[in-house]
Amino acid sequence: MFLSEAKLDQAAGIRRMAAPRPVQVIAVTSGKGGVGKTNVSVNLAVSLAEAGRSVMLMDADLGLANVDVLLGLHPDKNLSHVMDGERSLEEIILHGPSGVMVVPAASGIKRLAELSTVEHAGLIRAFSELSHPIDTLIVDTAAGINESVVSFSRAAQEVVVVVCDEPASITDAYALIKVLSRDYGLQRFRVLANMAHSAQEGRELFSKISRVTDRYLDVTLEFMGVVPHDDYLRKAVRKQRPVVQAYPRSRASMAFRNLAQRTGKWPAPGGAAGHLEFFVERLIQSHATTMEMPS
Repeated sequence: MFLSEAKLDQAAGIRRMAAPRPVQVIAVTSGKGGVGKTNVSVNLAVSLAEAGRSVMLMDADLGLANVDVLLGLHPDKNLSHVMDGERSLEEIILHGPSGVMVVPAASGIKRLAELSTVEHAGLIRAFSELSHPIDTLIVDTAAGINESVVSFSRAAQEVVVVVCDEPASITDAYALIKVLSRDYGLQRFRVLANMAHSAQEGRELFSKISRVTDRYLDVTLEFMGVVPHDDYLRKAVRKQRPVVQAYPRSRASMAFRNLAQRTGKWPAPGGAAGHLEFFVERLIQSHATTMEMPS
């Protein structure tokens, strides 16, 4: 006996509901500190959440973790407690503005390469059993080039490099892209010009970097957009609030909402590789191979 088309459609719908949702993982990084990388991560996350996305923000800056500071949050547990089996992922998540789920930074990430088989499986299970379905994970990495930055960038589907119009920012961004491409095989990067005094300045900044990468590297750079220099951003930081909520009509806020709209149109991850636990699997594997490579 053949099932009716209606029942087939219903069965397919149930399977889709039961299957894990694909998660878009975006690593936000920079060649040097002081370019506003964490502000970009925080405000992009909140803007995406306000646009209807279910967003998790992971603070992966192991040395200068400050996502919680920018949001006025006070974590007492972090990802290392999940890795040690002391807490579930649900128990360490902080709830930020507009429902953004914040995973506090953990120095324990540094020992990803030394995880036992049981710890490895436990960490993946912790993410796979997350009861809150998410569709976007933004990873705020450290600045510069180190093992954790490489690992998170390799595990993500999208790598956003934040730059500003300073010679050191440009040269360090190029160095980061060079290492990730030549040594680890990453070929596509999105470049965000931050603290630009005009849209033209932002585009010129992107052109400076792309001219060099086009000449010396086998990579594709895509211009993500511009966040203007805005004093309201500094005022929002002092208030420990995202600028998109503290000053929603500011130039920076409008820029972040535009970025969120563009980000929402990026290609969605497909297949099992787009699920959250597979991001963790890739993270662990990439960290292990990064540590094995000669310096």
